Amino acid sequence: MGSTPLLTEGGRPGATMGPGTDAAPRHPALVSGAPAPETPPETPPYRSIFAHAPLAMAVISPRGTVVSANETLGTLLGVTPEGLVGRAAADLVDLAADGRTWSAYREVLAGDRSRLRCTRRLRRPDGQALWAQVTVAPLDGDAPGLLLSVADISARRELQARLRHLQLHDPVTLLPNRALFFEQLTAALDPEADAYGGTGRVGLCYLDLDGFKAVNDTLGHRVGDRLLTAVAERLTRCAEEAWQSRAGAPLVARLGGDEFALLVRDSTGTDQLADLAESVLDALQEPFDLSDRRLSVTASVGVVERRVTGTTPTALMQAADTTLYWAKADGRARWTLFDPERNAHRMTRQALAATLRPAIERGEFALEYQPLVGMADGRLRGVEALVRWNHPQFGVLTPNRFIALAEEDGAIVPLGRWVLRTACLQARRWQLDHPGEPPIFVSVNVAVRQVWDSDLVADVARTLEETGLAPELLQLELTESALMGSAGRPIQALRALSGMGVHIAIDDFGTGYSNLAYLSRLPVSVLKLDGSFVRGFQYDSRGGGREAESSPADEVIVEAMVQLAHRLGLSVTAECVETSDQAARLRRIGCDTGQGWLYSRPVAPGRISDLLAQAAVGKP
Repeated sequence: MGSTPLLTEGGRPGATMGPGTDAAPRHPALVSGAPAPETPPETPPYRSIFAHAPLAMAVISPRGTVVSANETLGTLLGVTPEGLVGRAAADLVDLAADGRTWSAYREVLAGDRSRLRCTRRLRRPDGQALWAQVTVAPLDGDAPGLLLSVADISARRELQARLRHLQLHDPVTLLPNRALFFEQLTAALDPEADAYGGTGRVGLCYLDLDGFKAVNDTLGHRVGDRLLTAVAERLTRCAEEAWQSRAGAPLVARLGGDEFALLVRDSTGTDQLADLAESVLDALQEPFDLSDRRLSVTASVGVVERRVTGTTPTALMQAADTTLYWAKADGRARWTLFDPERNAHRMTRQALAATLRPAIERGEFALEYQPLVGMADGRLRGVEALVRWNHPQFGVLTPNRFIALAEEDGAIVPLGRWVLRTACLQARRWQLDHPGEPPIFVSVNVAVRQVWDSDLVADVARTLEETGLAPELLQLELTESALMGSAGRPIQALRALSGMGVHIAIDDFGTGYSNLAYLSRLPVSVLKLDGSFVRGFQYDSRGGGREAESSPADEVIVEAMVQLAHRLGLSVTAECVETSDQAARLRRIGCDTGQGWLYSRPVAPGRISDLLAQAAVGKP
């Protein structure tokens, strides 16, 4: 047996000569030449303190071999202290497991680094594993050796693991929570994942329960939590069954509330995700038996599948959230696959909504005017003002692209004021530029929200006063559906406007509720027949007047509406007049004015000036 290693009084490490001191280290790079016997240490006064200290320690030589070890280290590693002497310290605590730690250790041995501290998972000879914090630092004073200390932190690591598990798992369903889900999602989108033989794709099923809030509100949160737990169990079972023959089942997580996600790493395509979504819906269709009650729920699922390259967690979740919204909007209890074209339309809609108000201030809107022509003599009677948005990114946009957005967020009020003022100014300018011609009226579309959210009567009065336009040369158009059911403020506003002399027209008449009773209550002066009726008035010019795709019912309906309007003292305008045959039949029925491409498309103000000038020249 080798003699017991000692520490010198000055802290200089060494060992008495013996067989154990000549053992070659397992890392020959630490030893230059043949192993030389260590300098025998002197007996220190604190030898017993070192030997029995509760902290596992060893003195190692500058070459990295163990000179002396205490009993605690021997017990920790399952080897007697004497059995450790002469062995390479790096082997005992696995310092060569990674290049960075091994390099730092060699720097400490060479005196180029003051300390090394690292965490290692060690395995005793009996197979038991432990976590250890390893520290290597020079001995105090001028002693040439180093002190190796090893602290068993297994209990601390276990506590940390338990705390981390609590932090990363939902306490109700015990599923991974939002934090762990995003941690795993980020790892799944690591571009280097392709290097490990994966598909380079990722899939996500993002779902929530339809009507879960009603369960919480009516039955209480305890029942709601039990339902969430039961849903989590079915989702987990569904994921495991779907991946029985493959490794790496989808990660099932609860993201909060009644929202769940199934993350598929290395997905094989949309078919795989579609099958998973179908199985999820099937699994949740079966009623849930919760003690004394049975509940049935459905789910809506948004499905996204794409390549890892170029995808970020934020982008993937935005796509999933959008797709889940589509699934709910399409009727719930279904899954919907992400559609780039549908998303592009949504993004365009959002972009337009975000820039509407600033666009008004920047002067990006303009008006075009479509003539309204007398059916009897073909003379220009008025124009309808149609707003256009000269968008810097999307080009010229017609009203159907942005008016609904403006109504939703209230931008229709400032936009409507601008349209009203601009149209009235232009109508007054035509009147002044062509004093010999009967002045033409201008018709401006008004949204019902303009009546509710602004003082439309005051706006109109102020505009007429500032522009000098006579009230009877202004016509305001409201749709039939907007007027139906109107009461209170809208009715009062329309009556006040009519009392000022402004004409009120019902646009798209015949396509709304078709309740004629309101014609006697509203101060309406003009009906504009919807183009769907006019399109039925077709003649085949090749057949000498023979009807082609003609609708006799349309003609009967239009004739009845014209007669009714005239009996009520209203004039009638036919929209979408495109052919002379249509115009002839509408003239015979008794329509007062026509509007459509037969006469003119919407044009710039200068073109209306030209038409007025031509009318003046054509006078007898």
